[in-house]
Amino acid sequence: MSTPILAIDIGSTKICAIIGNTQDSRVEVSGHGIAKSQGIKKGTITNIELAAKSIKKAVDNAKRVSGINITTATISISGAYTKSINSTGVVNIPSNDISINEINRVMQTALYNANIPNEFEVLHVLPFNFKIDDQDYIEDPYGMNASRMEVDTHIIMTAKSSLENLKKAVNAAGIEIGKVVLSGYASAIAVINENDKERGIAVIDLGGQTSNLVIYVGNAIQYNDFLAVGSNHITNDLSIALHTPLDTAEELKIYKGSLLNTGYNENIELPIIGDEHNMNVVSMDIVHSIIHSRMEEALTILMTSIANSGLKNQIGAGIMLTGGMTHIEGTRELAQALMPNIPIRIGQPKYINKTSNELLSAEYSVAMGLLLYEAGYNTEYELERHKQMLHSKEYKPKESLRDIAINSTSETKAKISVSKPSFTEKSENELFADLSKEPVKNNNNPVHSFVEWAKKIF
Repeated sequence: MSTPILAIDIGSTKICAIIGNTQDSRVEVSGHGIAKSQGIKKGTITNIELAAKSIKKAVDNAKRVSGINITTATISISGAYTKSINSTGVVNIPSNDISINEINRVMQTALYNANIPNEFEVLHVLPFNFKIDDQDYIEDPYGMNASRMEVDTHIIMTAKSSLENLKKAVNAAGIEIGKVVLSGYASAIAVINENDKERGIAVIDLGGQTSNLVIYVGNAIQYNDFLAVGSNHITNDLSIALHTPLDTAEELKIYKGSLLNTGYNENIELPIIGDEHNMNVVSMDIVHSIIHSRMEEALTILMTSIANSGLKNQIGAGIMLTGGMTHIEGTRELAQALMPNIPIRIGQPKYINKTSNELLSAEYSVAMGLLLYEAGYNTEYELERHKQMLHSKEYKPKESLRDIAINSTSETKAKISVSKPSFTEKSENELFADLSKEPVKNNNNPVHSFVEWAKKIF
């Protein structure tokens, strides 16, 4: 049976809503809607009413195309008001067998050990390194034998006020929020593969008003950053420098913009702000110079952030550029010139079946990544914002966070309640029946006492 999914990318220049279906890890797009962003600047809500109207328009268009009415969505959140820290959790394994319960325990312990500011709310707790006993760099501890397990996590959090304003805008559009995903994280999910994650890769999403950076090392994000610069800044620069209207500057950027040396000097006529009768003759060399200066500035800052992360030598798969800004001719070549010793590629969404070619463009990476995230393409053993662990193992733990009581006096700061056993071969009644067949020599027999106690409960 297929499950409908609604993903909403709330960007600074556009709102993109996609409705898809997931079945057996396969994702298909049923319909999408796009609306111009209003009430959103540089990734933050500046007018709830206007933002709600834009979101509603995009969602209504997607519903009309798909014929599916869905009211709960996975949404993106900008890195504008996010912070990130690393934290470590350690637990003992009494049974020496690592199950989902033990992995959940160590993840919850890492979250508890983290110093989360009161004004921030956790979005993602991402494990990037497991250790069991004296063995480091464990890819997946599930099913292994150990007496002690440790995990290193990267925790991404956002300002509560920013998240609350986003909730109000989405709710005002008639949509309930399911999962909230960092836009840079979602974008990376859409464009990179497992080999990229294993070798280490930096993903830069160059958007309309913002740019996001995430670095994958060890199959999970270890670093993320944000820059309040995007392709709209190039439009503004062109408009101001050439004294031409914004819509003309935008068309100039899209159809004539280039970062490559064209080798010829072309002149074009542009309308002048406030002058309806005269035109301004401008050399294309000047246009290219303006675009080059802004793009070089943005890429230089992002490349410096990669260097400052301390992970530059661990990104064997290089740098992946995505987002609408990558459509400017020569973007990859300029980035390669700024970082000559690292391979650089342009990334587009993948892994989606039956989708239109429009959605396979780089500017839809975040929206497509949200769809994949909801379909289960998240980081294995991640804790999402409700502190529930996401995983792909067949056995789903029945305990929730309520089963975990925090005890600040314990060595690991986590006191874990005993979970209900999982019976795979026999039902509980069959098991109790088998136990009741055990010989009973006296009333002190522990098996007899257990069976009698269980009969009273069940």
